[in-house]
Amino acid sequence: MSSVFRNNGISFLSIPSNDYARSAEFYRSVFGWKVEVRPGHASFEDGSGHVIGHWEKEFRAVGEAGIVPFIYVERLKPIIERIRTNGGRIVKAPYAEGNLTVALFQDGDGNVLGIWQQGAMD
Repeated sequence: MSSVFRNNGISFLSIPSNDYARSAEFYRSVFGWKVEVRPGHASFEDGSGHVIGHWEKEFRAVGEAGIVPFIYVERLKPIIERIRTNGGRIVKAPYAEGNLTVALFQDGDGNVLGIWQQGAMD
């Protein structure tokens, strides 16, 4: 059974996008997500295998308003570099939150997501 079928677990995201192929390439390049691009559709599986989804033209990016999903990474620094290299931007620089380091980024469609790691950023 797939690990997306977890009772009461978040398992699917629709991410707003005006360009499916560009969005798929961004998240594949930055986070290593498995993506599938077909005419008029692109879908993904995150690096954990617990969340799947697709990019959707029907929805508008909400920026920093609304729900902000956070992606755990082992090291923020290389992820931030890949975000910038692939057309994203950091909207809130890394900051300490207890024993974590957290940052917010914006993808090419204006969606704001968070990234975090355990401990201080090296």
